[in-house]
Amino acid sequence: MGDKVDRPLLLVGQPLLAPLLPLLASDHDVIALWEEPDATQLARVDAVIWAGEFALDRSLIDAMPRLSLIACFTVGYDGVDLALAKARGIAVTHAGDANAQDVADHAIGLMIAHRRWIVGGDRHLRAGLWTIEAKTRTRSMGGARLGIIGMGSIGIAVAERAQAMRMQVSWWGPRDKPALPWPRTDSLEALARQSDILLVAARADESNRGMISRAIMDALGPDGLLVNVARGQLVDETALIAALKSGDLGGAAIDVFDPEPTDPARWVDVPNVVLTPHTGGATHEAVGRMAQMLIANLSAHFAGESLPSPVRL
Repeated sequence: MGDKVDRPLLLVGQPLLAPLLPLLASDHDVIALWEEPDATQLARVDAVIWAGEFALDRSLIDAMPRLSLIACFTVGYDGVDLALAKARGIAVTHAGDANAQDVADHAIGLMIAHRRWIVGGDRHLRAGLWTIEAKTRTRSMGGARLGIIGMGSIGIAVAERAQAMRMQVSWWGPRDKPALPWPRTDSLEALARQSDILLVAARADESNRGMISRAIMDALGPDGLLVNVARGQLVDETALIAALKSGDLGGAAIDVFDPEPTDPARWVDVPNVVLTPHTGGATHEAVGRMAQMLIANLSAHFAGESLPSPVRL
């Protein structure tokens, strides 16, 4: 990259990305947003390293006239104003499908944990409630009707796993994909109505906030299971809690929340729910791939080469 004075200046956005600082500092100058850089420093920033689930404020972009790249370390980039980036000529990249397989594993794990009563059974045993006289029956995965919302890399990976488990797979998304072997329903509500398990794996933006409404939960019904590994904002969380408490929805297995981190008190008396703290894609292997993709995008951008995983603006 040449002499240090000629090196690009990167702004790292969130403390959770702090482990990246030594890696980035080998070829770039780096400052951290949480250390409150002054206006002079921000004016020199060439690229932002961002966790895509957080909103990137317009005022921060305005303070960086040299900004030419928003590099999301994450797969998601819903916190980035793509229209603004396009208008300013700022490229946007993300981690591609670096964690898709691990998120798919987690989604299947959530389904099994809830449907086969693994978490509940653990609590039952620890509470001393297991007796010889009574044994709880659970539901088989084989034959279960799985509806997948969003057939990107994660949705396809889940469908492949579900098919191997003898589940019946169908899906819905705003655009048809005729090459897929699984049938697409006419609407989201139709998918919910015909499913035993409804998986949310769609990309989030402002157009689909709250798409899993009370009407969709009612269509899934008192025997249905809602699983979300996408973004918390896709589900009307207040309606979800009410539907679980009333029994109008059979259960939920949730890895993502709105906002995050979620208030644990919100879930204390909510029945039939399995919760994980947004760990679906957080494996050592996936994070390693995300770091490699970030470095590849930075290197290509500052070398004037094609970006390995651009976001289409």
